Amino acid sequence: MRENDVVVTGLGAITPLGADALATWEALLAGESGVRRVELPGHEGDGLSDVVAGTMAVDPAERLDPVQARRLDRSQQAALVAAREAWHDAGMPEADPERLASVIGTGIGGVQTLLREDDVLEGSGPRRVSPRTVPMLMPNAASALISITFGARGGAYTPVSACSSGAEAIALGARLIRAGEADVVIAGGTEAAITPITVAGFAQARSLSHHVGDPASASRPFAADRSGFVLAEGAAVLILESAAHAAARGARVRAVLAGAGIAADAHHITAPAPDGSGQVSAMRKALAQAGLAPERIGHVNAHATGTTVGDAAESVAIENVFGRVSVTAPKAALGHLFGAAGAIEALLAVLSVEQGVIPPTRNLGPAEVDPSIGLDVVTERRDAPQRAVLSNSFGFGGQNVSLVIASVA
Repeated sequence: MRENDVVVTGLGAITPLGADALATWEALLAGESGVRRVELPGHEGDGLSDVVAGTMAVDPAERLDPVQARRLDRSQQAALVAAREAWHDAGMPEADPERLASVIGTGIGGVQTLLREDDVLEGSGPRRVSPRTVPMLMPNAASALISITFGARGGAYTPVSACSSGAEAIALGARLIRAGEADVVIAGGTEAAITPITVAGFAQARSLSHHVGDPASASRPFAADRSGFVLAEGAAVLILESAAHAAARGARVRAVLAGAGIAADAHHITAPAPDGSGQVSAMRKALAQAGLAPERIGHVNAHATGTTVGDAAESVAIENVFGRVSVTAPKAALGHLFGAAGAIEALLAVLSVEQGVIPPTRNLGPAEVDPSIGLDVVTERRDAPQRAVLSNSFGFGGQNVSLVIASVA
């Protein structure tokens, strides 16, 4: 490691696959699924009473003080649970508060609070609306909450860039450290938006999977019969530090955040650029910052949501950069955590290089891979040294983020 490297010293998560980072990882390697049938009360007969989604394995409110939990939106609860785990995993680093920052991305923020309190307003009038409504619905609340909890006065940032929010938060955290503005950054993403309006909106946009059968098989990235993504919820947080700060306190370093690339398609609000130029640019920027040639990447953690157009475009972009390379798609097991997706998949990339494992892509046998996908899609766990992994996150609006996670060896 170089003294100016950005390193990862702590991991925390709460996801559809597990109540913490290790449980999520072990379930992913075991081929389990966090996707299940979910009831959305009050929508009997309109197609929303029984949907397929990836709800958190445990209620985050159960991990918090009951009074505190009631004052937080579900997305904020999840972020705090993941941040506490990551902080403890990092050894509760002592840092100058002015050089400790919080960066938590989200796609929507406290949408459950917004919808619930709007129902109260319509049904019972304005005097019954909670006085905590605004701090519970505002997108920056999770980052602010973590800043308050850990005394981070170096800044509380909130990237809001749809599906790339969590990855962008990690890239921003690394940027703060490299710029000399922070020694430690609590970075990640959170989302809890499994609601009637979001499900209906994505369904009307024909983005959601309409796979018939076992809910666990509904999320099918790279499959020939893929039909859309499965909406999910959760949070993941990484503790980032300058290598010098981590070394000075004798911290365990789990991986190096070697590079980050951000690029925009400037093409369409929902569809990726047909030539994949923005995605290619993000990947090449991340590799350049890491100082790595494409052949040094052990595998690509693909954004791969399971949409027909999205997976095809990403496949072309990855081929453009790497040729035929091994890829894995965790959303097959997790569902799509939207604003938290990039953070949880960065966390999985850390564990991949740390343990030398490529996790499998669930719901996919070799014969089921779309023949137009010119990639080596990993369908069974592979134990192989991973010197570096590139993780992609691409969001509506054409916002593309790629992260390179490298081993400490």
